[in-house]
Amino acid sequence: MAKSDYRTEHDSMGELQVPIDALWGAQTQRAVQNFPVSGRPMPRGFIRALGLVKAAAAEVNGNLALLPKNRSAAIRKAALAVAAGEHDAQFPVDIFQTGSGTSSNMNANEVIAALASGAIRGKAKVHPNDDVNLGQSSNDVVPTALRVSAQLAVVEDLLPAIKHLRRTIERRGRAFGKVAKTGRTHLMDAMPLTFAQEFGAWASQLASAQARVEDSLKRLRRLPIGGTAIGTGINADPRFGSAMARALSKLSGTRFESAEDKFEGLASQDDAVELSGQLNTLAVALMKISNDLRWMNSGPLAGLGEVELPALQPGSSIMPGKVNPVVPEATCMVCAQVMGHHTAITVAGQSGNFQLNVMLPLIASNLLDSIGLLSNSMRLLADSTIDGLKVRRDKVAEALDRNPILVTALNPVIGYEKAAAIAKQAYREGRPVLEVAMESTGMPEKDLRRLLDPTALTRGGIQQ
Repeated sequence: MAKSDYRTEHDSMGELQVPIDALWGAQTQRAVQNFPVSGRPMPRGFIRALGLVKAAAAEVNGNLALLPKNRSAAIRKAALAVAAGEHDAQFPVDIFQTGSGTSSNMNANEVIAALASGAIRGKAKVHPNDDVNLGQSSNDVVPTALRVSAQLAVVEDLLPAIKHLRRTIERRGRAFGKVAKTGRTHLMDAMPLTFAQEFGAWASQLASAQARVEDSLKRLRRLPIGGTAIGTGINADPRFGSAMARALSKLSGTRFESAEDKFEGLASQDDAVELSGQLNTLAVALMKISNDLRWMNSGPLAGLGEVELPALQPGSSIMPGKVNPVVPEATCMVCAQVMGHHTAITVAGQSGNFQLNVMLPLIASNLLDSIGLLSNSMRLLADSTIDGLKVRRDKVAEALDRNPILVTALNPVIGYEKAAAIAKQAYREGRPVLEVAMESTGMPEKDLRRLLDPTALTRGGIQQ
């Protein structure tokens, strides 16, 4: 770029050349130069939350008569434009930056100040620190934006996605009615259950995951804003923190509250680690569900072949006609990534030295990435896999009829040892357990059919 493509800006460390069309100032430019690490800026959800925090702060400072009304209004309008994503290109600071996120906070301050200054024609220039950052510190703004962004992502994306997948599974489970299949423990044949029961267990896993996530929001919503540098609230009006929580609740449409102990909110990120842990548990559930689907779909001839998943794309570059369970595989990869993110967030969470955590950008980025990945994959799993899944009833019935483990129902009548002998003979000879039992026990066929009825066994069997 030519010299004319830059302008001169300055901060407390001196002058710096900034691209002529950039809305940011010297501190953001220093961060761009200092942290050429990943090439990945802070995520959209975090920038949105920063904009909301700055808009709320401008409103609160105006209401407290700490900022002139015209200046407060201009800053609020500019901050809301940032929150809406109108200036995302003006936020280039890398995720891997100063651990407090100061560079991202100053990036927001400088961009919003430039936008607000343009809106106040003929008036004094809006200052990034004195006006936009009034009553704030990076040390309370960034952990507040972290919490705001995570809660909004959970409320707006994750929880609706969990509910959508759960309801899709429940609906499809009901559609299969009382179709019984072979159960499996240790990947080996076990007693029968219905598809509705198997799908119901998945839905219950998701309901439990939803409840855990919702419970974690009770603590995540506590905002440390108003604690400023270390939690004492230096240079902030005593009313600022509670007023900010009310303003952010109104702006975002979801509930926030002022943290009772601002020191905790700055020094620790346990609330974020807790939420990440619940996302990790959700990932465990989704991987279990996805792998069950992969096993049930396996074959279709040499595997279990119990269900047929929708064919979405060719499965091989060399084997014609092959179709793979691509969405469950993609979901499993998402789950692995979320588990990795949780490990990183756990390490970052314990990196609170004395009065400040120094891995805030990493926590924010990984937390939002996990929420986004899980939300998208759950909707994909629901709409592209579960919704179009078909049960191969003939294959299911064939395996169930030849399942020697059905003989378990005869334990109370003939005893474990004799029942085991029947099961082994049926397996060895490849015959239905009913035939072998008729030969070995001498019991009437009517009684044996009643005791060995797979549908009855899914309800706990016939009581003797």
